[in-house]
Amino acid sequence: MLRRSLLLFVIAAASSASVLAQASWPSKPVKIVVPAPAGSSLDLIVRAMSDKLGIRWGQPVVVENKPGAGGMLGMDVVAKAGDGGHTLGIGFNGPVAFAPFLYRKMPYDPGKDLLPVVMTTSQPNVLAVNADKVPAKTVAEFVAWAKAQDGKVNYSSLGNGSSAHLTMELFLAESGVKATHIPFNGSPPAAMAVAQGEADATFMVAPALLPHVRNNKVRLLAASSAQRPDSLKDLPTLAAAGYPNVESLAWNGLFASPGTPEGVIARINADVNEVLKDAAVKATLDAQGLTAVGGSAADFKRAIDADVKRWGPVIGKLGVKLD
Repeated sequence: MLRRSLLLFVIAAASSASVLAQASWPSKPVKIVVPAPAGSSLDLIVRAMSDKLGIRWGQPVVVENKPGAGGMLGMDVVAKAGDGGHTLGIGFNGPVAFAPFLYRKMPYDPGKDLLPVVMTTSQPNVLAVNADKVPAKTVAEFVAWAKAQDGKVNYSSLGNGSSAHLTMELFLAESGVKATHIPFNGSPPAAMAVAQGEADATFMVAPALLPHVRNNKVRLLAASSAQRPDSLKDLPTLAAAGYPNVESLAWNGLFASPGTPEGVIARINADVNEVLKDAAVKATLDAQGLTAVGGSAADFKRAIDADVKRWGPVIGKLGVKLD
């Protein structure tokens, strides 16, 4: 009886501490680190939510762009914050699921030093080409054109080890095309490189490409998802084009540092889920080809674990190493 009473006391105390932490958070402005430049899809997602989250939290939400090292600079800030959830970061595949297979040394351990809070969006990468230099209007035409260029094709990405980089490498391996990688620091300059003809093609999520598509500088050929996303209904899939193995979703989501109370994680998760349902936020995301996801912290962790399990062997087979 004594042991049972003690156990019940410990459980009750832990529950009370979690509720207290949830109620007292936030006690100061909340910083959300964006490990990508202004104008990127990550930046757009955070800024679409920040004002509404600030209202819910009763504190300003400060957005801090910290691009570099394929997203690892920004996520390292989050991993080492240790401020009870007052510093969050919007992570993505590259510095969370891919980096352990690409680098011998990292400044943080994604599995231990980053706590998944909530997935914000998940969307396919799209294959895009320069509309003037590349005559292709389909994936098959692009492959035929690229093979005829005798290895002189190049492609941009939003950084080494990014979903954009690895999706293109997987496509090149599947199609037998040879191309040179030109990494940029984020999607806006990578998209601009294609629009200006500095790069022939790219794989990335749609937001940074859409202005150039509207200006007829960039042409979208296919999406790297098994089904056509609602936001890109007119775009065929790579599976339909004959490349079912080239499937990749570029997800993003909020992370906190270790030691953040469970009650705080639950509070942030619940509030972000509500904000993602907001009509204005959904309209902003839909207009950029981004699909809101939400869900529990456990859902997010399962998605990350599945990405690690899928892409680890792919990265090993491709032989991509970045140090």
